[in-house]
Amino acid sequence: MNYIYNKKYKGGDCMTTVSTKSGKIINVVSREEESKTLTLSDQEMDARAVEAVKAAINKAKVCKKPIAGYDKENKKAYIEYANGEIKYAK
Repeated sequence: MNYIYNKKYKGGDCMTTVSTKSGKIINVVSREEESKTLTLSDQEMDARAVEAVKAAINKAKVCKKPIAGYDKENKKAYIEYANGEIKYAK
């Protein structure tokens, strides 16, 4: 999927918008600005989503399944196998 990223600055805050190929626009809120932007319900939902992802990753590790990840430093996706081997996407 191709995305177009834009950063918008409002009063010193930075919000990133992502436009999908289909034209849908997604606003991405940084950790620094989430308390100003998200409602309490949004924050609770975010926390539950984060915990769900952590649980899924831990379950995959216990079941010795490969885990997909993203290396921010190298800007590459990778798969980490149960034996610790990491293979980067080409």
